[in-house]
Amino acid sequence: MSQASIAGERSNHRAISGTTTIVGLIGWPISHSVSPPMHNAAFAALGLDWCYVPLPVSPERIGAAVVGLPALGLAGANVTVPHKQAVMPHLDRLTDAAQAIGAVNTIVVEPDGSLLGDNTDAPGFVADLRSRGVDPAGQRVLVLGAGGSARAVVYGLAEAGAASITVANRTLDRAASLAAALRPQIAACPLHVCSLPHGLPAVAGQTDLVVNCTSLGMTPNSETSPWPADLPFGAGQVVYDLVYNPPQTRLLRQAAQGGARAIGGLGMLIWQGAIAFERWTGAAPPIQTMTDAVTAIFAARA
Repeated sequence: MSQASIAGERSNHRAISGTTTIVGLIGWPISHSVSPPMHNAAFAALGLDWCYVPLPVSPERIGAAVVGLPALGLAGANVTVPHKQAVMPHLDRLTDAAQAIGAVNTIVVEPDGSLLGDNTDAPGFVADLRSRGVDPAGQRVLVLGAGGSARAVVYGLAEAGAASITVANRTLDRAASLAAALRPQIAACPLHVCSLPHGLPAVAGQTDLVVNCTSLGMTPNSETSPWPADLPFGAGQVVYDLVYNPPQTRLLRQAAQGGARAIGGLGMLIWQGAIAFERWTGAAPPIQTMTDAVTAIFAARA
């Protein structure tokens, strides 16, 4: 790390005192997370006496950890795998998004000590799209995968006015289950399913936006892709890969080679955190500061 980078890191470390407000990240494990430096850079940029800390919690202790947040004086927490569903029974209420998606990634400790569960993955994904000039409204969307991230993406796209959404998954029953669970919440948006990859040729040409919600292409399996090598993309299509490590996945290279616009998933990571930041602090998040902090971390790891 350069001397300038070291100086920048030190400038983000504010003194912690008895007046410092604490938030953190609940997960198991969480040593790889970039959320603490991202949020602490944002707090420092705005001069807020806040601190974001890692909170490693084993699965058998998740209930005690969640209900203990108000007693410990925390203002809230992010939640990552494997706890996004497990925290839900221990919360006092859920936002519509968290209820529909069936997962919580942000907890807010209310002034009365009650616990609100929210999901900022869906609005974070949509916010990143819009920040890049891609409006989901009226778009025909193909979502690859049917796990938790796919459920958040489908909900976010439907709320943003997508014209139609098709969910493709290797296990068709799982795609059908996702569709059945979300249809009552997004009745205005037609929701279809198909098999992955065999069903793709029939729908690829009628798709404006493709979103990869599988783990294919993620380090260390960076040469895998959910998209068939012999199925071309077209000019005018947008391909968004939620995978952000590596920054350029095989899927994104396939998209660019076909003339489509290729977007990696790092922006969603930043925006979901930025929305959580605003939920806790009430302040507009410094997006560029958060982006710079995360980008520096991945550059150092490269």
